Amino acid sequence: MRLVFAGTPDFAVPSLRVAAARGEVVAVYTQPDRPAGRGRGLAASPVKQEAMRLGLPVRQPASLRGADAREALRALQPELLVVVAYGLLLPSRILDIPTFGCWNVHASLLPRWRGAAPIQRAIEAGDAETGVCLMQMEKGLDTGPVLLSLATPIGERETGGQLHARLAELGAQVLGDGLALLRAGMRPAPRPQPEDGVTYAHKLDKAEARLDWTQPAELLARKVRAFDPWPVAEADVAGERLRIHGAIALPLAHSATPGTLLFAGRDGIDVACGEGALRIRALQRAGGKVITAADYLNARRELRDAAASPPAGAR
Repeated sequence: MRLVFAGTPDFAVPSLRVAAARGEVVAVYTQPDRPAGRGRGLAASPVKQEAMRLGLPVRQPASLRGADAREALRALQPELLVVVAYGLLLPSRILDIPTFGCWNVHASLLPRWRGAAPIQRAIEAGDAETGVCLMQMEKGLDTGPVLLSLATPIGERETGGQLHARLAELGAQVLGDGLALLRAGMRPAPRPQPEDGVTYAHKLDKAEARLDWTQPAELLARKVRAFDPWPVAEADVAGERLRIHGAIALPLAHSATPGTLLFAGRDGIDVACGEGALRIRALQRAGGKVITAADYLNARRELRDAAASPPAGAR
């Protein structure tokens, strides 16, 4: 099969490898190089780097809206366009060019979590499971019929980064299954998405990473997991702004004002929330590296002295 692959971040790399193994990838589309790092030099996307390693031709248009972009794609005579976290809008005229249309690998069990950040929103919401879908693309945002899907439970302590890595591999697996069926003449049957259960995974905003201590500890613990490795939860703890890299919720009854330090010791730093308490286990000071709560308290012994005894029910 003549395939065109469109993707940009590292999530798409396993799928690119599968596409290259299952068909003839005649072009890889990815977003233009962007400034990155302290020097702000132009950096190639993970998909571009992998395409170059595989010896595949790379194209980086700023948009696919114009007639020139359409004709360039048409000239490739693609049988299928595979899209995985590309990041650019595909107009309907683009979707109509490949013989079998366009397939998208999406990191949720549609129709739940359509949109930009399905992995993080699933963790934040406390979903018990998530998965990946191979979807036939249409004009709407993640509204197309589902061809194949794979479900997976979300681990109790799993972070956004860990789930991201697992779903990237599952996405490649479901794409490989779909391509194998198509090559065998058994095109996967499209299943329209149900109208019930539609939710939207809005794009992550760095501002929402600031923890609000008036919220329940369970929600804050999920935010810490969901926002790791980006944008990373942060909060004011005992007068210092910290980035929170690891925390658990304690079902603790208390009458303390949200944000109050309840306990500081080897097991962590407990902060009062609207409901329960959040035990911080790994954190980062401004300009520092990620350290354990115990190491942090070695530098702030006054906190250990001020809250040396864990409140009843904290263990």
